[in-house]
Amino acid sequence: MIVEEHDIFGDGVNVAARLEALAKPGGICVSRVVRDQVRDRFDYAFEDLGEQQVKNIARPVRVYGLRPEARSAVTVSAAVLTPQAAVAPRLSIVVLPFTNLSHDADQQYFADGITEDLTTDLSRLENMFVISRNTAFTYRNKPIGAKQIGRELGVRYVLEGSVRRSGNQVRVNVQLIDAASDAHLWAERFDRVIGDLFALQNEITGRIAVALNLELVDVEAARPIEHSDAFDYILRGRAAMSNPRSHGTFAEAISLFELALALDPSSVAAQSWLAATLGCRVINQMTDTTVADITRAKGLVEQALAASPRSATVHFARGELLRAQRRYDEAIPEYETVLAFDRNSVSALLALGHCKLMTGLMEEVIPLIEQAIGLSPRDPHIAVMYYRIGEVHLLQSRIDEAIVWFVKAHSANLELPYVHAFLASAYALKGETERAAAELCQARRLDNRYSSIKQRTAGFYWVPKTRAF
Repeated sequence: MIVEEHDIFGDGVNVAARLEALAKPGGICVSRVVRDQVRDRFDYAFEDLGEQQVKNIARPVRVYGLRPEARSAVTVSAAVLTPQAAVAPRLSIVVLPFTNLSHDADQQYFADGITEDLTTDLSRLENMFVISRNTAFTYRNKPIGAKQIGRELGVRYVLEGSVRRSGNQVRVNVQLIDAASDAHLWAERFDRVIGDLFALQNEITGRIAVALNLELVDVEAARPIEHSDAFDYILRGRAAMSNPRSHGTFAEAISLFELALALDPSSVAAQSWLAATLGCRVINQMTDTTVADITRAKGLVEQALAASPRSATVHFARGELLRAQRRYDEAIPEYETVLAFDRNSVSALLALGHCKLMTGLMEEVIPLIEQAIGLSPRDPHIAVMYYRIGEVHLLQSRIDEAIVWFVKAHSANLELPYVHAFLASAYALKGETERAAAELCQARRLDNRYSSIKQRTAGFYWVPKTRAF
């Protein structure tokens, strides 16, 4: 048997799976190796069923079946003799080898590259159990259904896809399947012009990994369970935070993370997600308890960092705390650490862009935000991305471009007060005072701190640094 970080495989596992299929309903079959190990320790009689040729095993396997008269005596001990079906982890998946549908067999390397990169990218996601590529590739070109694969590998989800190339065009199709029900949960198609194959491969795998992370969290959060545990509340909190930002979204997510922490006070994930959400609420100007939120987040981050200093989620939470405290220079390395763990972290890219803006590195902001949009073009927080690009244009006196992006942000989420405020500023600079007044009215409706300059400057508004060139 070979043990990898998230997987166990090898001939021992394959033999066990095949013996399960050979056993009669309610019966038990074991190999000769197992029979030899237990026959002097337990008073059970085994019947020699001879050598059996089983799938994926080169040599015949000598099989022994537990005699019917002995079965009633092994109710408690059966687990010693036969593999038991384990409950699949909540976020568990296998990425099957992508099928090459092109006429050119040489394109198989591109399909395999997508499979391998997806396996790697998904394994970097928090709490994600991903079957190794070595095991996944044993299923290449085998007509086995998702249900059987799920049972054999102990996963809840199966990802499959195909690659077709024609001329300078490439099409990648991908489907996410629920292994228990064989239902298709999500599908996407990518049509691209072939240029730099590595860049294309990175783009496609990054997009899929980000979308899958959102989809799997939402599906698992919605899955009914009899008794919620801390992890269930964390999933539900993460699902709530995947909705467009609003006062209600933050309140719901914080409540769920608090429940998770109450059930498991030592949970680093609960501490980190709660701290990050409290910090994010401050950053988005959607709290009336700024000081209390920052104080609570600080204590949670300190606990999580002491327990798990190498966790990407902990570093993200610390970055959010530092941003909430307006310590942007210190927050930058935290988000860079997150990206070193997970190059596809849209949240870290967006936050890093904000920090670059506030520290005067304005020329670096838009490329970071464009990278985030490229990874997640239908992201629930797309409005914040559009707003950030508009903010850069506004600060560089490109008023018309700024208005275009603020309007896009406005269309994506009407509940962000700062989008209305900045759109009001842009309209005012163009002399469109009626439109400016209407947007300012909307900003004040969402946040009364926009009602006067005094309130705006009383520890609430902060100005980006500028750098001489």
